[in-house]
Amino acid sequence: MEFYITDAPGCPGRLRFIPEDFNVEEIYPDLNYEGGRYLILEVEKRDWDTHHLIRELARQLRISQRRFSWAGTKDKRAVTKQRISIMNLQESNLSRITLPDINIRVLGRTNRNIGLGDLLGNRFRIKIREIDCPNPKHRMERITEEIFENGGVPNYFGVQRFGDIRPITHKVGEALVHGKLEEAIFIYLAMPFPSEPEATRRARQDLWESRDILRSAKSYPAYLRYELAILNYLVEKPGDIAGSFNVLSPNLRRMFVHAYQSYIFNRILSQRLSKGLSLKRAIVGDIICFASGDLPDANRLQHVTPANLDAVNRLIDRRRAFVTLPLIGFETHLASGTEGEIEKEILEKEGLTLEHFRVAENVELGSRGARRPALMPVVPSIKMEGSCAEMEFFLSPGSYATVVLREYMKTGSLMEKECPPREEFMGD
Repeated sequence: MEFYITDAPGCPGRLRFIPEDFNVEEIYPDLNYEGGRYLILEVEKRDWDTHHLIRELARQLRISQRRFSWAGTKDKRAVTKQRISIMNLQESNLSRITLPDINIRVLGRTNRNIGLGDLLGNRFRIKIREIDCPNPKHRMERITEEIFENGGVPNYFGVQRFGDIRPITHKVGEALVHGKLEEAIFIYLAMPFPSEPEATRRARQDLWESRDILRSAKSYPAYLRYELAILNYLVEKPGDIAGSFNVLSPNLRRMFVHAYQSYIFNRILSQRLSKGLSLKRAIVGDIICFASGDLPDANRLQHVTPANLDAVNRLIDRRRAFVTLPLIGFETHLASGTEGEIEKEILEKEGLTLEHFRVAENVELGSRGARRPALMPVVPSIKMEGSCAEMEFFLSPGSYATVVLREYMKTGSLMEKECPPREEFMGD
């Protein structure tokens, strides 16, 4: 994330002093849950990562994680409300659940699991504390005005996409698409980071240097459950690195290549901004997507030509179309013209072709690719109370609140002033 879309100076502050400072609620259309094989739950949770929660629910319900589905992963250090579907589970079984800081409400049953397409977006209520800048109210208002003038903010993937404590998810994906599976698995299992607890760091460092899987399977901290699952698999099936990824849930193992796609997307977006190209006005060679309802539909694409340029930009003005950038995969449509040159340049610098994203050694890790809007429409409202700012805004699915917040705070990584998570969750 190399560029801001606003020019006004930022107001540094402190995020997530307590989980209640970061509230997220999924917003859905009116849906009828009147019967079927999937039990639909609304789960409100405090200080829970979604993947960790699903794993614990599966353990207490004594069922496979594969029977769970949800629309999106939510922040950990937050209070979040999201829907989860569970296949072939009776409501009476929920009495087995004894997890802290969660509230579960049964919404009904349906014949289709929860998926990203069901979600309209997310509503955020966020508090920034200890704001340190002259006249913060005026600065916040000026940034809001600039965001409105620009039609939103760059639709970067936020730092959470790559890993808050260990930003290695995209590095694992990079190794996978280049066919370096052994490198990928050791990055995931063993690359140490100084922000981790001492016991975690020692265990990773030992495996990073020794490559002794058997010893690490016996010595890794118990809370590194995903890593231990892979290590135990490799003890039983030495050398089957491609298969070892399959011990992870489908949602989790897909995150690696998706994170690398996100990294490349951010690079392409930054390069477009560096060339002074608009995010809310199409140019010849761009690929736009049309809207379905009020949301972008990445399955309805069109190339921009001299003949349709004016008509496309009129649709963009009415939010019926959006300039897109690629999430590179083996079926991705690339742009032409200036935007196409940017996309090809980044691919060449990464040493990639589209075919790399098939991941021949384990096709379940690959990705077809897609297009994603370059601009994130958002209309924040802000209320100041002393040195605190309370913000509310709505974002489409897949967009990141931290990308909005960085325009206001302009502090680089937004993780710097956050409180660290509890040690027992460090493996998640």
